Amino acid sequence: MSLITQIRWSSYGRTDVGRVRSVNQDNFANLPDKRLWVVADGMGGHKDGHLASAKIVEVLTQFEPEKAIGTTVKRIYQSLYAVNQTLVEQAAQTNDVIGSTVVVLYAHRLSCIAMWSGDSRIYLFRRGELKQLTRDHNNEAALLAEGYTPDEVAIHPYAQILTHAIGGEDAVYLDAQIQEVCHGDIFLLCSDGLNKEVADSEIEDVLRRMPYQQAVDHLMELALQRGARDNTTLILVQAEKN
Repeated sequence: MSLITQIRWSSYGRTDVGRVRSVNQDNFANLPDKRLWVVADGMGGHKDGHLASAKIVEVLTQFEPEKAIGTTVKRIYQSLYAVNQTLVEQAAQTNDVIGSTVVVLYAHRLSCIAMWSGDSRIYLFRRGELKQLTRDHNNEAALLAEGYTPDEVAIHPYAQILTHAIGGEDAVYLDAQIQEVCHGDIFLLCSDGLNKEVADSEIEDVLRRMPYQQAVDHLMELALQRGARDNTTLILVQAEKN
């Protein structure tokens, strides 16, 4: 077996306002040259969510990775902390919340790191199986821990309320997970507009049958066909040995 020493990254992303909303509060950055991908979903029900997600994407698009992965991760956190402070200060002037979820995938050599705040998601598709890497920052997990059944949680009015988001609180809560990369891995970054309409099992089936670019278009069309109740954004990122 030949040892993989380098990974070539390719990616494709799309966003759509959906069938119900009038404003797209999602934003994304597809930056394979920097080995950096971002999806941000402005908090619904609050003013200026689209500005929050746009600011996150703007700052990370301008970001230049360091040579060391640890230093890069620290600087990503610092960048998001600065955005958080700006949004909190702006919100204080209007007595509202200006916030956004964020998921960030950064690849370095044969590893990548997933970082997130909120309920946008990162999945790993490997050898035909889909696995969610992130853990949603919302009330659903707490309700399940209290003994609610999944069916009860599905209809609970407060299940999807965010517990963390950029701009949603004074401190930045950013989860992180490092992942070793294998040839053929595909990472999916998405706002919750996708998983509201398309089940994980369906996403897995699409990724088994289609090249990643075609899969992005197909998954978006599925969400739109089913009513796309929310803005929908997704990026598929493919790793191949160089």
